[in-house]
Amino acid sequence: MKAVPNSDSIESLQLGHPKMREASTPTMNRTTILVVSILLLPWCNQAEVTPTPVVDLQTAQDWSKAFRNWHYHPDHVISADPKIPGFPDVHMTDVPTVYQRPGDSRWYMTFIGFDGKGYQSFVAESSDLLHWHSPRLAMGFGPEGEFDHGGVVLGAFLYEDYDIQAPRTLKRFQDKYWSLYGAYPRQGGYELRPGYEGLAWSEDGLSWTRAQDEPILSVFQPDCGAWEKDCIYQPWLVEHHDRFYNFYNAANGGIEQLGMAESSDLRTWKRYSGNPVIPHGPDGSFNQNFSSDGKVYWDRDHWVMFFFGVGRGGAHVMAAYAKDLRHWTVDPDPLYRSGGNPSGLDSQYAHKVSLIWNPANETYYMFYNAVGNKGRGIGLITSKPLPATDKPIARP
Repeated sequence: MKAVPNSDSIESLQLGHPKMREASTPTMNRTTILVVSILLLPWCNQAEVTPTPVVDLQTAQDWSKAFRNWHYHPDHVISADPKIPGFPDVHMTDVPTVYQRPGDSRWYMTFIGFDGKGYQSFVAESSDLLHWHSPRLAMGFGPEGEFDHGGVVLGAFLYEDYDIQAPRTLKRFQDKYWSLYGAYPRQGGYELRPGYEGLAWSEDGLSWTRAQDEPILSVFQPDCGAWEKDCIYQPWLVEHHDRFYNFYNAANGGIEQLGMAESSDLRTWKRYSGNPVIPHGPDGSFNQNFSSDGKVYWDRDHWVMFFFGVGRGGAHVMAAYAKDLRHWTVDPDPLYRSGGNPSGLDSQYAHKVSLIWNPANETYYMFYNAVGNKGRGIGLITSKPLPATDKPIARP
């Protein structure tokens, strides 16, 4: 092992240091410079950036064991026909995100409802994570001609803590609560391209308002990559070391992949040059077509991202792991596959998750979009059986 030079010897080799300046005379020929350069090489090697630790596949698969063998709730917790007062035409629900407000023991869930024109975001509340009530509008369509006129999808909230077992408590930043949101400019259909992302704020964590007139991400921005050129979809917000990270899925044609952007103020974002951070998988994989809708949390000494893959005839809950938020290793075996509920509740799709740890019974609750024989609604699987709804372990 090479000895590390002391500070004086390092400084003496720096251009501009007095000892180097004394040697910098016309008598210093090319041979001398070459010798000094060769002597410097070992110390340059010592200063090289430490390689980024990449999670190996076996470790990723070992970490996934904690998130397998789910127990299913027999029915939607929010149905495809939620009967929201004032919104009789909503007949599909999607994209659940569960959170809490500071000082409030209740849980809240934002979700979207589709009424034939587009998406709007609603919020319901619960005292037990099972029975949800009082649905009402959280954020509606934007003005005609604006980037969010055709759809508003809340859920990328700023939280106080991103630990996987921490409460999902909203955090104030500049005296407000914040959420990134997915948006669509046109009404008349389901996710009419191109999609955008916007920024919203709230005083109470229940009613949300667009924070700025321009989208934070758009397919028309100069740094938009080829992989995302057709449509930008749903964001997920993480705060780490005073920086904000936006994990978002986007499409080129019929392929969706996950990318990342960074910000210091939530308003201006710079895309990561290494995007997509989670590409779609190879032929025959469970994420052959889509790697989408990532949700990122800190788990002991690493990051875990729950996302959905589309492949092998369905949409499935999958996981990836990283040490640095940039270099992710995908576990190719889903944590939960579509069709896991034998009733047919999620026979077509099981995707778009929201994970909550309930310390009262030491159980993970994973809310997800369950699409099957009862339409498109919000389903639930749990890491332990719930006494009132105990069912066999779901497949796989």
